[in-house]
Amino acid sequence: MTMARCPAYCRLERLFTRLTLIEQALGLLHWDMAAMMPPGGAASRGEQLATLKALAHELLTAAGVKPLLDAAVDEDLDDWQRANLREMRRDWMHAAMVPSRLVEDLSRAGSASETLWRKARPAGDFAAVAAPLAEVLRLTREMAEIKSQALGVPAYDALLDQYEPGGRAAAIDVVFDDLGAFLPGFLEQVLAKQTPPPPGPRGPFSIERQKALGLRMMAVLGFDFEHGRLDVSQHPFCGGTPDDVRITTRYDEGAFIKSLMGVLHETGHALYERGLPAAWRTQPVGRARGMSLHESQSLLMEMQACRSREFLSFAAPVIAEPFEAAGQPGWDADTLHAQIVRVTPDFIRVDADEVTYPAHVILRYRLEKALIGGEMQVADIPAAWNEGMVRLLGIRPPDDRRGCLQDIHWYDGAFGYFPTYTLGAMTAAQLFDAAARAVPDLPASIGRGDFRPLLGWLREAVHGQASRHTTDELLISATGRSLDPSVFKAHLRQRYLA
Repeated sequence: MTMARCPAYCRLERLFTRLTLIEQALGLLHWDMAAMMPPGGAASRGEQLATLKALAHELLTAAGVKPLLDAAVDEDLDDWQRANLREMRRDWMHAAMVPSRLVEDLSRAGSASETLWRKARPAGDFAAVAAPLAEVLRLTREMAEIKSQALGVPAYDALLDQYEPGGRAAAIDVVFDDLGAFLPGFLEQVLAKQTPPPPGPRGPFSIERQKALGLRMMAVLGFDFEHGRLDVSQHPFCGGTPDDVRITTRYDEGAFIKSLMGVLHETGHALYERGLPAAWRTQPVGRARGMSLHESQSLLMEMQACRSREFLSFAAPVIAEPFEAAGQPGWDADTLHAQIVRVTPDFIRVDADEVTYPAHVILRYRLEKALIGGEMQVADIPAAWNEGMVRLLGIRPPDDRRGCLQDIHWYDGAFGYFPTYTLGAMTAAQLFDAAARAVPDLPASIGRGDFRPLLGWLREAVHGQASRHTTDELLISATGRSLDPSVFKAHLRQRYLA
């Protein structure tokens, strides 16, 4: 394609290349803030982030962008370019609605709140971060209202759309109400059926050996260490760029399985990022298609593949090796599998089992909707959180560290993100079911520690499609149907009641 054929579109591509590079720099600054930055750097880092976000916002909302978007519609574009233009317009709409002042204010408020959260969480001191969180919420509500009026959707949907393009709370409510009704009875059945597992491995498990195990398993799944690395942070995440993927975990010397599962989870995210089409990596169409699909890739690896009996039959001796425990009681595949699929209602979302995890997400989703809608204030969060945990899981957090302080999302301004976790779990079950039907002997290959057949299918069906299609279109193409919660329920029944 030449400038003569598509002058408007070509200018837009150059603009969005610059924007993508700024966003990638922001991503690495956020990673450094979470994993490496000394505490004294927080104030200057907040200014750096705010300045770069404001610069990106100004570039995207400059007066000449909308005329280019309008002119490019009539140019001779192929399917990928048409999809890219659609995503460009979506980015522009979200940015053009919001004044630069609000972008900077929200960035600074989020950085300040997140910094205080890192101190308040281990201390269980919600009061220490309540005022900064209230400021983040105030600014987020302001942004949500502006976008709501421009998009013609409720305020919460305007925030949700940032993470889940086209996502609507009304549709999520139907799915979550259904799951919320299904899970308590199902949980009762599972708890009644399961027997105490045999004694598992006993610690302490040194951090050095846990890291060695995590690195080995990342390699098994297909992680590319020439384009990524593993570090430590208070809250595990995947960041960086498709060519420089940064994942983090956290370690507990008394329970290595938590760190291992976290590493497997974040590796799923990293594989998605690395699998995005190289030709489109500086364009909106080359990004991952929303967070429910992103979460599906992490949960597909962690929950669907790596908690299976087949995988544990391969992994047991690999897990024992760095701890020099091969052949010792408790390190066999059956015992490790029983430990890993053990269902136990717990306070911490990231450590939750597959059955209780959706309840954690439903709680946060309902609370953040109430916060954005003005039906609840920041001061109400601890009590509402604890009451919700009792109602959904029958347990009450003993302190705010294990309650409303455990997740970074709200303190960093990420309202509208939480529902994508459980949407992702359902999507993961559906994609894995489709992969098992499409790939001969997939369980057997996983049982050999060979993830190439699974990863190859995902590269073609999901990763390589990037944002070319809507989430629903991609899911129909890959699995033959729209998101169907019955597949997730069937998976749970097969694993925990069969």
